[in-house]
Amino acid sequence: MPVSKGQNWGGSGGLPDGSEVANTDSELRSIVTRARSTGSELPTVGLTGGDLWRTLGARSAGSGFSDTSTSVLVDIGSALLDGRIYWFVGHLVARHNWLVGRCWIAANGAHMGRWNVAPRAHPGDGLLDLLDSDLPLRQRLNARRRLHSGTHLPHPGITYTRQAAGQVSFSRPVPVYLDSVPVGAHRNISVRVEPAVLRLVI
Repeated sequence: MPVSKGQNWGGSGGLPDGSEVANTDSELRSIVTRARSTGSELPTVGLTGGDLWRTLGARSAGSGFSDTSTSVLVDIGSALLDGRIYWFVGHLVARHNWLVGRCWIAANGAHMGRWNVAPRAHPGDGLLDLLDSDLPLRQRLNARRRLHSGTHLPHPGITYTRQAAGQVSFSRPVPVYLDSVPVGAHRNISVRVEPAVLRLVI
C-alpha cells in the first residue's frame, strides 16, 4: 500500500542470505532490469549509495548491514521508449542539454546528484513526480542555482505534477537517461509506477 504523508514507513531488519548489494542507482537498476527481463522475482537488495539511497534518508555509508538496518519496500518506474520497455529506480531524464532545450523528468526519488530536483518525491507513495520545462537561459541559470535546495519550485515555467503514469512526445528524438545511464534518443516516452515491489535494506 502506498505510504501517505506523516505515515510511518519501513522498519528494522538485516539483509537476508542470498540478497544482492548495490552501491549506486545504476547498479540497482541493473538488478531490477535483469529480474524483470527474465521474469524472476525482484530480490531484496542492500543499498549503500546513490540518489535513491539519499532520498531514503541515508547520509553516510555504514560498516555493513545488521538487524538494526532500515528495511523499506519501494516503488520502481517502468518506461516505454518508442515501444521498448525499460526500468528505473531513481529518475528518467529526457533532454539535449541542461542549458538549452526542453527537459522532461520522471522522478521516483527527490535527489539527482547534488540536486534536489523533485523535493516532494517519495519512493513509497505510488506516484512519479513529473517535471517539464523549457526555460529561457537566464531563468534556467537562476533555477539551476536553486536546485541543490529544491527551491527552484514552484516556478511558472516548470510544470510539476505527481501521477501514477504519464507520457510525452517530442518532435525529434531526445537523449534519455535512466538513473544517469544513457539509453539512446527517443521521441515517445510513457512512464508508470510499479508500487511497493522492491525491498531495500539500508
